[in-house]
Amino acid sequence: MLQAGLMMDRPLLISDVIEHGAGQFGDTAIVSREADGSVFRYSYAQCRLRVLKLANALAECGLSAGTSIGTIALNNHRHLEAYYAVSGSGMIIHTCNPRLHVSQLVYIINHADDRAVMFDPAFAPLVENIASQCPGVRHWICLTAADDMPESNVRGVLCYEAFIGSQSAVFSWPQFDERTAAALCYTSGTTGNPKGALYSNRAIVLNALSACLPGLISLSPKDTILPAVPMFHINGWCVPYAAPIGGAKLVLPGAKMDTPSLYDLLESEQVTVTAGVPTIWIALMRHIEQGRLPLTSLKRILVGGSAMPESLIAKFDQEFGIEVRQAWGMTETVAIATMSCLNSRQAGMPAAACHAAMAKQGKSVFGVEIKVVDDSGCTLPRDGESQGQLMVRGQWTVSGYFKAEEPVLIDGWLPTGDIATIDTQGTMQIRDRAKDLIKTGGEWISSIDLEGAAMAHPAVAMAAVVGVKHPKWQERPLLFIVRKLDQSLEGDEILVFLAERVAKWWIPDEVIFLDALPVGGTGKVQKALLREQYANHFS
Repeated sequence: MLQAGLMMDRPLLISDVIEHGAGQFGDTAIVSREADGSVFRYSYAQCRLRVLKLANALAECGLSAGTSIGTIALNNHRHLEAYYAVSGSGMIIHTCNPRLHVSQLVYIINHADDRAVMFDPAFAPLVENIASQCPGVRHWICLTAADDMPESNVRGVLCYEAFIGSQSAVFSWPQFDERTAAALCYTSGTTGNPKGALYSNRAIVLNALSACLPGLISLSPKDTILPAVPMFHINGWCVPYAAPIGGAKLVLPGAKMDTPSLYDLLESEQVTVTAGVPTIWIALMRHIEQGRLPLTSLKRILVGGSAMPESLIAKFDQEFGIEVRQAWGMTETVAIATMSCLNSRQAGMPAAACHAAMAKQGKSVFGVEIKVVDDSGCTLPRDGESQGQLMVRGQWTVSGYFKAEEPVLIDGWLPTGDIATIDTQGTMQIRDRAKDLIKTGGEWISSIDLEGAAMAHPAVAMAAVVGVKHPKWQERPLLFIVRKLDQSLEGDEILVFLAERVAKWWIPDEVIFLDALPVGGTGKVQKALLREQYANHFS
């Protein structure tokens, strides 16, 4: 018979994260940029006191354990306080993407059965538009001070600062099973209605703990981290939980996410680590190049959501000594599942080889397993060449969708919709989304690789490739280019450039120049819109 270890059995709870941050790094700063551009500063210890006040205020309203509380908010200190007060009380924080279509936003609030919704004042018009369609919401709480309360036609809107102002900062965190639900995030890139991923306290804490490891985000009390990924998107990739665990200073950029404002905050707060989707870093590099600006403190950029062009990884490294780490994860994996990080042998390779290695999505985190399978479900070899659907399972991978009856797992594994390879060392590389692969004349073309090749041209600011139906070849790639400012580039030039870098049959039949690519609420290029608009381009 197996013998149990003689260890304390303490649950992994989100309330313990803010208690740890306040207790061990109490004077470490949280910096939050307000809507007017000013900066609010306080410490983890001061944050904890306001979290406790909010927990008391929610309880006084009759909001109890198991209740879902929505947020329509960006990266700021009041949203951070809600993260801890709601989940720490045994309730579920439901972070809503304000950039969803109104009908989808109404759907997820009602589907989640939110009983209260906290919102930034900038979203007051949106709340007015949806409030009557969300009958289950009893309290609408505006995340602002009394002097800045917007006018509203919504009945009984509460002011956050007044809501918590008279409350006690003494609150006893409830103790419960670590598998209790803590957060609810809905997918944003799917067809039909969004699907809910219901995270447990255990899953979030384990992911945040892992994120602090040296081969991942590598957070310590010496670091200052700025999450450029929205807190409504997979809980800000768990950075708001990882920062107090690692003792890092946390910088929240608020609503001003334009490139000049982001650059100013990176420099003024001496940020060492930041995280976000590639479009943010493409724009940042363009801003830096145009103004010949320095990056004096930044050491690491964490990239997810889509692939970072290898040429941009090289630029950050060679011009600024900044390490770019590619990550892979999804709403269904509570953020990080794999991460690229060079080992000691790879670090000694030529620069080009290092950059190529860092352009891959890396090795799976402990607690996460991955494999690739063929169309019949058979596991493919780890040879770096065999390409198939990526499957994942692990300690923080969903077992199903919220309120959905149909099973999503296949023999205990979650199909991701990504096409990938895994090499002999366990390094995974996303070849494309299954829906973005282009099949031409019976052969497959990776839109990601083609985009990366185009991005290497010095006049290209952004690139996107989609497959468009073709009368002869089934599909052919169509290339969309956004030129850099003051740069000239013609279609023939970029096609000649690509001919030196990709197979002949990969070369797009046509190049379309746009002023901007369509980008969604999480910063990803919306290829579905391009496919729809140009569906009959070759017909």
